[in-house]
Amino acid sequence: MPMYMDIHEVPGATPEAVARAHEADLAHQGEHGVEYLKYWVNENTGTVFCLCKAPSSEAATAVHRESHGLVASKIIEVVPEVAENFLGASAVDSAGAAIVPGSGEHDTAFRTILFTDIVESTSMAQRIGDDAAVALLNVHDAIVREALANFTGREVKHTGDGIMASFISAASAVRCATQIHSALDAYARENQEAGLRVRIGAAAGEPVESHNDLFGTTVQLASRICSHAEPDQILVSNVIAELCIGKVLQFQDLGEVAFKGFEYPVRVHAVVRPRRADVAPRDS
Repeated sequence: MPMYMDIHEVPGATPEAVARAHEADLAHQGEHGVEYLKYWVNENTGTVFCLCKAPSSEAATAVHRESHGLVASKIIEVVPEVAENFLGASAVDSAGAAIVPGSGEHDTAFRTILFTDIVESTSMAQRIGDDAAVALLNVHDAIVREALANFTGREVKHTGDGIMASFISAASAVRCATQIHSALDAYARENQEAGLRVRIGAAAGEPVESHNDLFGTTVQLASRICSHAEPDQILVSNVIAELCIGKVLQFQDLGEVAFKGFEYPVRVHAVVRPRRADVAPRDS
């Protein structure tokens, strides 16, 4: 059965009110062959996201309409495996709300999406040969995946010359990026002939946006920011820099950048590389 995620714009929504609405959904869902699985509440933005299995988007909407009248402003079909990669197979509390693993706090579904990209990977293969290029790609993958494990990032997919990952915490994403570059620096010192250089870009947002796919706008922006970065540079969107205020992370404001596919310029910040002691895993 298809899986859908919807978005409700509910300014002033409280976890208690959303829990009551979800309970009403569960009472009516069987009439339409729908199974509501969990929901996310972001009190700061007044948005609620519901995940369900349903024969159609119309059936899912009918449950909301008949249960409490809070019809979603947008609903998209999602691939279960992709949804899990972005959001994680998070547990739920007794009311059905998704909670952050290990903390018990409500999960807002807000995610930071990070891309790594091996600089000039095509020309590198031509220069050193396919076997050596594959070996360097494996080094990159191992370094990135170790950093993801240290900072609770989730690998969404391998892009061929990089990795796309998802984080609940923006600060964890930035610290993960700095660990990746620190590990690459250490590798370069021991393998000076390798020439493995990586750019990193990140953006943050909510799961259901203007595109009809999960985190569509955020993924596109993170990819654009990554492509804009110089070799060995980490660039992030303004949203991430703001979310990291008070997290002992430093950024250099690079001003607004016009990206293809975006109506307005986006303010971009470069991450100032910390001392080695500053990249130890933290809670947020």
